[in-house]
Amino acid sequence: MLPQANRLRRWQDFKTVYDRGIRRSTPNLSLRALRRGDGEPTRIGISIGRKVSKKATIRNRIKRQLRAILRRLLPRLQPGWDAIVGVRPAAISCNYGQFLQELEELLANAEVLTHGHSRGNLL
Repeated sequence: MLPQANRLRRWQDFKTVYDRGIRRSTPNLSLRALRRGDGEPTRIGISIGRKVSKKATIRNRIKRQLRAILRRLLPRLQPGWDAIVGVRPAAISCNYGQFLQELEELLANAEVLTHGHSRGNLL
C-alpha cells in the first residue's frame, strides 16, 4: 500500500485531475497529472477498468505491481501533484520491468519525477 498521505481517494479529486490535468501516455499506461502548487506530498490514484480484464485477480495483480513501483519512486516525486495512473488493455502482457520503465517515462515526461530517466537501484 501507498502511505495514506500519498493516496488520491475522493471521487471529486479524481474528477478534478481528469478535467484539468495534463495527459501523457505510453502503449500500456496513461497518466493524468495536475499541479496543486502546495507543498503537500504528491497524491496518486490508480485506475483500471474491466476493459483491461474481466478477472479481478488480473486487475489486482497489475495494481499491486504499480503500487510497488510507486512506493519505490515516492522519494523522487516532486511535492504538490495529484496524479492518476490509468492502465490500458495491452498491459495484461506486461511484467514488472516494463511497468517500471513506462511509469518512470510518464512521470519524467510530466515533470512529476525529479531526476528524469535515471533508474538508480530500482531494478
